[in-house]
Amino acid sequence: MKHSAQGFKAFVLFTAGLTGALVMAIEVLGARAVAPFFGVSLFVWTALIAVTLLALALGYLVGGMLADRKGSPAMLYGLIGGAGVWVLIIPLIKITVFQAMLPLGLRWGALLSALILFGPPLFLLGCVSPFVVRLATQEWDRLGRTVGLLYAISTAGSFFGTLITGYYVVAAWGVSHAFQASGVLLLGLTAIYFAVFRGRWAAVLLPFLALGTGIMFPHQTQAVLADGTVATLINSQDGFYGRVQVVEYKGSEGHTRELVIDGLVQGGIDVANGQSIYEYGYLLEHLAVAANPQGQRCLVIGLGPGVVPRRFAARGIETEVVDIDPAVVTAARQYFGLPEGLRVHLADARYFLGTATDQYDYIVLDVFNGDTTPGHLLTREALELVRARLAPGGVLALNLMGRLGGERRMTASVMRTLETVFPWVQAYPLFVPGVDGAGNIAVMAGLGKPLLEVPALDETEVHPFARATLRQALAQHFVWTGSNEGIVLTDDYNPIDVLDLPMKEAVRRRILDSTPHELLLS
Repeated sequence: MKHSAQGFKAFVLFTAGLTGALVMAIEVLGARAVAPFFGVSLFVWTALIAVTLLALALGYLVGGMLADRKGSPAMLYGLIGGAGVWVLIIPLIKITVFQAMLPLGLRWGALLSALILFGPPLFLLGCVSPFVVRLATQEWDRLGRTVGLLYAISTAGSFFGTLITGYYVVAAWGVSHAFQASGVLLLGLTAIYFAVFRGRWAAVLLPFLALGTGIMFPHQTQAVLADGTVATLINSQDGFYGRVQVVEYKGSEGHTRELVIDGLVQGGIDVANGQSIYEYGYLLEHLAVAANPQGQRCLVIGLGPGVVPRRFAARGIETEVVDIDPAVVTAARQYFGLPEGLRVHLADARYFLGTATDQYDYIVLDVFNGDTTPGHLLTREALELVRARLAPGGVLALNLMGRLGGERRMTASVMRTLETVFPWVQAYPLFVPGVDGAGNIAVMAGLGKPLLEVPALDETEVHPFARATLRQALAQHFVWTGSNEGIVLTDDYNPIDVLDLPMKEAVRRRILDSTPHELLLS
């Protein structure tokens, strides 16, 4: 079947735009796919960008060589079809790849996982540009104009692919379905070429066969742990800021429910009574109220499952929450008992602190999960914004994943930065301090008198799972003396991603050991 040269050239230009869009879609989706195992830290994004650039560079080189030797349209669209097939199998092999790479740590694990999963399709798509230049260029005196047009169309495609994937597709479809759609689009390009321009109409079946991969390999929503406990994924949503999942555990020790974001547990409750099964929420609330017994207003930054704001509200304290992710708010209300009447501000915490005018007796900063520490909330400038929002005598309660022994530069830097802003700073670890001591630390800082004596905690209001650790934390008297080991974190110099790398790896490894991997990627 013959078609005009102009019609084929237009199709080649369309190919350049669509493949440019899908290159960036794969990169964005890659970050979301890697997150449940390796997080979304600077290291993960560095790995994704590095792999993308390397794969495209090799693709340009090899594609140019192939275009000069054969340069046939059939080879071009065969390469595109091969990229589509690889993209389709990414959701099917990713858990195996991630598990194999976990022992290598965050940096090398993320880099090699990205190289294995996303390197091949990006390499094949990198071959496209030299081919389309060869096919679309007919006259040497118009070479510059033609190449400029092709690269403009490809880059525009990348622009729209990035926006559409990041702003809509991930949240609306989920990562696995988005990969499937990308693979179908690539196979669709191949099918259109062979059907319309080569007369092989059977090729139109390719995209439809590809759609079957989503049916052939359903997601797993249940797993049985070694002790017989049944773990069930009851909700999973890819939000704009991470994968939000709700996992229930039923076994001999009871029925619990946890909120998991990008593979990391944010908190959990006993389904029978709604009590938190983790200690940090009790400790933050108890210490904050002990330091300022007359407080009436509280701002909680970072919602999680909502156990912290619920405890303040239960005391009759007017409580508000700031959280950036609407998916987290929905999960907290639907699965963890967050009252509908409790006010939630959907905003970035730093922006909210910089624009709000109200003052609070308590501010709880609970946005640290040990892996994606939001460094922009830990700088001196950010903490000065926190101080400005505190009423006279106000208290900041900060949930920090840190170390008190061994490699503790990150903890020391946070403490030292706090000491430049607040008159007093204290640390209350939920673990036994020592060389290997690491875990949750309730860091208290305030404008009034320091907390000299911690009153007893009414254990009848504490879940049995948390009582022993809380009792130990309140009984031990820990005095922080290591601030001189750290640096003052500022907006201009804030290397916290590097400083807390050992902590990130330890926390993620510990949680991945206890959470079924197959549920994290469902």
